[in-house]
Amino acid sequence: MLIRPSTPDDQPRLFEIWDTAVRATHDFLAPRDLATIAAMVRDEYLPTAKNLAVVVDHGGQAFGFLGLNGSHIDSLFVHPDRHGQGGGRALVEWAARSRAALFVDVNEQNKGGRLFYERLGFVEVGRSSRDHDGRPYPLLHLRRALRAA
Repeated sequence: MLIRPSTPDDQPRLFEIWDTAVRATHDFLAPRDLATIAAMVRDEYLPTAKNLAVVVDHGGQAFGFLGLNGSHIDSLFVHPDRHGQGGGRALVEWAARSRAALFVDVNEQNKGGRLFYERLGFVEVGRSSRDHDGRPYPLLHLRRALRAA
């Protein structure tokens, strides 16, 4: 397993990972909201995101990615065929290397995501009743202290 910066050539595969992962873990999203979010990820987020890291297998195939903005994890998605195999954990540990803390927002209804972050030592520090775009999907704000600041 290797972690490397993403390149523009990765964008189609990253969108495929995002789409497959979201369909497997975000069954609470209304179809219309899913379509709106997918268009935003494909057309706006992936082409312009800075600090995207990609985890690839030994054959060079990307199977997960993490977007980082300072100490905040903006995105973390692993292809469902690779869930539970250490790719997500490796990406979080990669992000943690030079930070005193990490922050992430996770949909409250995403039980698997919540458990994943809890297993990595994240704790809830707040809650919003709606997502960042005002949709009725509550967010849990999580923090993981990594080392003394």
